[in-house]
Amino acid sequence: MQNKKSYRPNVAAIILSCKYPDKCEFFIAHRRDIKNAWQFPQGGIDEGETPKEALKRELLEEIGCNNIEVIGEYPEWISYDFPEYSNGKTYPFDGQTQKYFLVRLKKGAEINLNAYDIPEFTDYEFVEYAELFQRVTYFKRRVYRKVIDYFMKEGLI
Repeated sequence: MQNKKSYRPNVAAIILSCKYPDKCEFFIAHRRDIKNAWQFPQGGIDEGETPKEALKRELLEEIGCNNIEVIGEYPEWISYDFPEYSNGKTYPFDGQTQKYFLVRLKKGAEINLNAYDIPEFTDYEFVEYAELFQRVTYFKRRVYRKVIDYFMKEGLI
């Protein structure tokens, strides 16, 4: 008998710089706990929270800023499994099921990766689409491309 996989409810933010739409730059951050792992901010949804509430809370916790404008929401939840090397180190879950949001930083928004006691990220950059998929961690590329392609098709990017 095969065990059913367990996925943690999660939100993820594709953040465009405040220069958008004049210049399309994506925010990526380097994880503190995994070498060479760059990704979009993301985090769990607490009990009783809506995905949008979790989005704003997680952005405040992870990048010290939730001064954003929500541009779009991916219409489906997307699940992925944690890579094998993380098995047992990540929660009692096999992976995460995520709700993706496309957001733009408002003019004057300030990023502070040290806003909380234990920062999740050590560094961040804004990169153009051409560089994005060369930089982000391998196991998130397929999902990131799917979501960004959807937002492009919808005319939101």
